[in-house]
Amino acid sequence: MKSALLILLSGAFAAGAATPMPAGTPVLVELFTSEGCSSCPPADRLLARLAADQPVPGALVVPLSLHVDYWNHIGWKDPFSSLRYTERQGSYAARFGNPGRVYTPQMVVDGRTELVGSDEDAARRAIGESARGPRALVRAVPNAAGAARVTVAGAPGGADVFFAVIEDGLVSEVTRGENAGRRLAHTAIVRNLLAAGRVDAAGRFDASVPVESGKGARRVLAFVQEHGLGRVLGVSAPADLPRPTKEKKLRRTP
Repeated sequence: MKSALLILLSGAFAAGAATPMPAGTPVLVELFTSEGCSSCPPADRLLARLAADQPVPGALVVPLSLHVDYWNHIGWKDPFSSLRYTERQGSYAARFGNPGRVYTPQMVVDGRTELVGSDEDAARRAIGESARGPRALVRAVPNAAGAARVTVAGAPGGADVFFAVIEDGLVSEVTRGENAGRRLAHTAIVRNLLAAGRVDAAGRFDASVPVESGKGARRVLAFVQEHGLGRVLGVSAPADLPRPTKEKKLRRTP
């Protein structure tokens, strides 16, 4: 049964992703980071390696880079930071038994395990352990009309469905703060993260979600999570947004 589920998942990902993804159980890896934190660049590089190399057997790492805003007061305002991501990290802290205590860099693996974001051994262990569990089937398929169809099957009723727009390949030349003079590259920066809705009593969710991408954001994904930022129960592979088509000018004949 498990092998059949993995085959089904792999087929679903192939339909929504622009490039072939390695087979494996999808695992959501959230990195809470900041360009104002001198300890964060090693964690940013680790997230990039995990996404590019997919080094954990049986797992498909799905990364999210969430830039918090509480470092912005010490000289450098992170252009990718948001209070929403700081609040999400604070909610995790409360759930993990550390209310009011947040730090960077921090990784949260599938909403189950938190760890120092630059600890590669701990990250690999947490990803491997999480990949052994059952998964709901989640898909996010964007269209040219500025929306994405998000579907979930096999999740408990009442679970929260989230939708994220992410962007790769972004680089900052930091001129102030703890990372002054450094050139920082990022992977899977979250440009928008919203609650898309909740799973119904039959364990399903099916909705069209508007894509508010912003300039340059090129990929989307969805995931389902126990209400109250509990365990992540399933996540889609990132899917490319359709590129806008240029209108052709009609040539008038004399």
